[in-house]
Amino acid sequence: MPNMTKFSDLNLRSDVMNALDKMGYKELTPIQEATFKPIIEDKDIVGLAETGSGKTSACVIPLVQKIDPDSNTLQVLILVPTRELALQYVEEVDKVAQSSGISCFAIFGGFSMDIQKAKLRHGVQILVATPGRLIDFIYNSDEVSLDLLETLVLDEADEMLKMGFEDDVRFIISCIVKAHQTLLFSATMSKDIEQIIDELLTDPLKIKLTAGRKTPQSLKHFFKSVHPKSKVLELEKYYKSETTGQSIIFCNSRNGASQLYDDLKSSLKSVNIIHGGLDQNVRSSIFAKFQSGKFQHIIATDIAGRGLDFSKVTHVINYDMPRELENYTHRTGRAGRMGRKGTALTFISNRDHGTLSRLLKDNSLDPQWLGVKPDLTKPIKQGFRKNKGNWKPKSQKRQ
Repeated sequence: MPNMTKFSDLNLRSDVMNALDKMGYKELTPIQEATFKPIIEDKDIVGLAETGSGKTSACVIPLVQKIDPDSNTLQVLILVPTRELALQYVEEVDKVAQSSGISCFAIFGGFSMDIQKAKLRHGVQILVATPGRLIDFIYNSDEVSLDLLETLVLDEADEMLKMGFEDDVRFIISCIVKAHQTLLFSATMSKDIEQIIDELLTDPLKIKLTAGRKTPQSLKHFFKSVHPKSKVLELEKYYKSETTGQSIIFCNSRNGASQLYDDLKSSLKSVNIIHGGLDQNVRSSIFAKFQSGKFQHIIATDIAGRGLDFSKVTHVINYDMPRELENYTHRTGRAGRMGRKGTALTFISNRDHGTLSRLLKDNSLDPQWLGVKPDLTKPIKQGFRKNKGNWKPKSQKRQ
């Protein structure tokens, strides 16, 4: 195995190096090593990397190094799909720039624009924004100027498109009149993403660190065949027999998550719930408490499956098989991050056999079965329709 590059070898400013020492960052992860020099050299980049590979710091460390602390202008704009990821970026920048005097701020919906305006008037050198709120500022205020922007970052680009932000992203880019560097990071590479790359990036360096390994390699992947009516009981048995750190239990719907929380809270201590139906301030508070270890387990929908770094999570439970195969990667990537060991357990019912067969075929997994392994060559298709590889119930008359 080749020797990893050390941050001490990169000729970083002393303030940045001191911050990295405090953070315990010694060696670059693969994506950090691949992207650091091109970012410093102002090249456009397309980064396709497995979740948990260090994409956030792969951007933040060289960008903080590049910032001119003496210029109180907006130099870097980072677009993200969610408020939670925006706050995570600010937290990472604040750590790396803790001795640099560099100002970073996040703007997003669900929060007072007047308060955000007041902060922006003092000058921000790195701005993290969700597309909709940034457009609000572009149309309705003078606090955000893109005239001197040096670098644009599009993070979780595939998720932004899936959430319907493509037109917003294109409009924002059209407002940047100065030649600039663009860094695009995505967990998947769809045709829509490839089209944006062709149109908006200039001779980008393409870094594909997920080729042939679509799920984190430090994870162990377990599957268990269960009857839908016995899932709660099987989950309770698992927690009694398994020693876990923090864990995330994923459900496919808000109602399903709420029902599981009601069924589980008496037997599983230190558990909470999060989903998109909660107020944004409540969600942020729950995420922050979970990250700080104030409770051990969280029941979640896919809102917790993208981008967010929960360093203490050792186990991910797919209580429901994900409806989309790529969400398996995003969910399970909450454990085993940055090379740490982790465990993923997925409950499989008969109706999931077709989806699971595709998952095992398309990903480099080494599945291990708890209990009897079912015959996946005979998925139960009666009463189901196929939709993007997933078997979904046909509508039926109420009995």
